This record gives sequence, C-alpha cells and structure tokens, in this order.
Amino acid sequence: MFDLLSTAELTASAAVVVFFLSSALSDTARRRGMIAAALTGWFGLVLAAGATGAFSQIGIGTPGLGLAVVIPIAVLSVVALGTASGRELVRRVPLTALVGIHGVRVLGLTFVLLYAAKRLPAPFAPVAGWGDFAIGVLAIPLALVLARRGDAVPRGLVALWNALGLLDLVAAVTLGATSSPGPIQLFHVEPSSGIMSTLPWIVIPCFLVPSLAFIHLCTFYRLRMLAPAKGSERLHSARVAAPGL
Repeated sequence: MFDLLSTAELTASAAVVVFFLSSALSDTARRRGMIAAALTGWFGLVLAAGATGAFSQIGIGTPGLGLAVVIPIAVLSVVALGTASGRELVRRVPLTALVGIHGVRVLGLTFVLLYAAKRLPAPFAPVAGWGDFAIGVLAIPLALVLARRGDAVPRGLVALWNALGLLDLVAAVTLGATSSPGPIQLFHVEPSSGIMSTLPWIVIPCFLVPSLAFIHLCTFYRLRMLAPAKGSERLHSARVAAPGL
C-alpha cells in the first residue's frame, strides 16, 4: 500500500513539474504542447529504465544513474539559459513561482519513512528526507513573502534559500550514489540505496531532482538579473538628489 501511495505521489509531483516547466519555457500554446510532450517522453524513459533495471547492478549501475541526473540538467540549462529566447522566457517567470514549485519537496518525508521501514540507509535517507522537507516547508512562506512584497524582493534571503535547496539535492544524489553497490560506494551498509534505481523511486533521482535543480539555476539567473536593475535605480536616485555631480 505504501509503494502504491508513493507511486501516486511521485506521479502527481512529476505532473506538477511538467506543467510548470512547459508553461514557464513557452510563449505559445503550440510550444507549450511540444515542451510538455518532450518532458513526458523523458518521464516515460525514466519509467522504462526503472522497469528494466537499466541502472541496477546488473545494468549500467551507478555511473549510468549519475549521467541520468546530470545530462537532463545540462540539456535544460543549454536550451533555457544558453539561448537569448530561453533567457527571455526565464526572465518572465515570477520568482514567486520559481520558489513556490519547491513546495512539492515536503514529500521528502517519504525518505524518512523508508528509512524507518529499514528500506533505505543512513546517512542518505535522513539527510535527503529532512533536507527536502525543510526546503519545501520554507518555500511556501518565502513564496508568500515574494507575492506580497512585489518589487521589494528580499534578494539575499531568496539566494540563501536557493543555495541551500540546490546543496540539498547535490548532497542527496552524492549520498545516494555512495550508498549504492558499485565502484564509488563508500557507505557499506544494509540496506543500500539500490531501490532508488527501481520503480517508483527512480522518478526521484532521474526526473524530479534534475528538474528541481534546473529550476534552482533559473532562480539564480533571475536573481542576477534583478541586481543591475536595483543598482541602476539607486544610481538614478543619487543623481536626482545631487544633480550637480
């Protein structure tokens, strides 16, 4: 029953991410449909990899799982942040939305429950679970603050939360990889993190983690775009106050 509920939970989370990215990275209905189809195809490949055991010990193992995390981030970053049209679309996405989407990470408590059931090891499961939960919980009030304050964006606070959120994903992937049987295993404990390469759990490292990491990168880009504007406003105000300078 737990796995069945988790399957529904992960599928719903993936659907939310697909809707968010396809809406954020498109300016027409046709393009939105194309992006949604591409993301859905990626999700289907992840399910196929989990069903066939492609990233298990008898498949290509942990290195392959690592590539399945890194490659989508690189592709999404090149498409969205590596082109002028992509950057323009990212600039249009409200910071409120970029932060609020991480509310889905409160479901990271699933890792803690799997650890309690002795299906995932420490330190991987507690770190990943509580880290995700904390980032998800903080995302909700932070998004509300951004929605209320409008142009007066607490840039430092958002940057700190964003950095911690990205660090949490990196730590989770690193601990998961080093807790799984393979050439880079450092934590030789039982159980291992091997179930993360099986259904439905493979959706987390191979779809949700790359998607959310990419959204963190978009958030950093949006914050960087805010800085010149704020600086220009201060300079303009100074010149108005002291026209003789």
